[in-house]
Amino acid sequence: MTVTDVVLITGANGGLGTEFVHQALALGARKVYATARTPREWGEDRVVPLRLDVTDPASVAAAVALAADVTLVVNNAGASNGASVLGSRDGLRELFEVNFFGAVAVADAFAPVLASNGGGALLNVLSVLSWIGVGDGYSATKAALWSATNSQRIQLAENGTLVTALYVGYTDTPMTAGLDVPKNAPDDVVAQAYAGLLSGDYEVLADDLSRQVKRALAGPVEQLYPQLASTEARR
Repeated sequence: MTVTDVVLITGANGGLGTEFVHQALALGARKVYATARTPREWGEDRVVPLRLDVTDPASVAAAVALAADVTLVVNNAGASNGASVLGSRDGLRELFEVNFFGAVAVADAFAPVLASNGGGALLNVLSVLSWIGVGDGYSATKAALWSATNSQRIQLAENGTLVTALYVGYTDTPMTAGLDVPKNAPDDVVAQAYAGLLSGDYEVLADDLSRQVKRALAGPVEQLYPQLASTEARR
């Protein structure tokens, strides 16, 4: 049995989520639970549409009960609402509920399932913005999930569960539709994610931007944030 034998994907209706579903099938998955707040039909016998609101504990528990054969959980559900770490906290709290607390809740709930099915794997879809704060509130949520992912990796190793983090820059999905910037192709990102999982990798850096930013973390802060130059000039 491989980790891609029975796959559960959160946020399956989105751009990356849909690609995770299709490529799991192409890799020979026996079953794919395609979850979303409002699941859709896929026209494929191996795909099981499943309602899952990652911010609702009862919904998470119900999904665990219905998907007790999972060998891979793809924590893909995410949101972006423009919230800032400064000013009103309402939008920031909403963002953390989805991007951080929701992802942590799913991982926690399915950890015993993965353990009982041989260990399996957990893939957390992060972002290059986990390492660089230009995304403001969104960056803060992904940075928090990055830290939690490292803790999950240590704690779940005793269950034989691989915990892999996917880092990626702007990707051509509905979430980035309004941005006029170079974007990654979703199929390429997902292919790299699955290849990393099957190779047992702890991290998958899916584009040059992610690799460049990770290297830059070892240098001075000003190298990551050129906008700080004006602050330095005022000293």
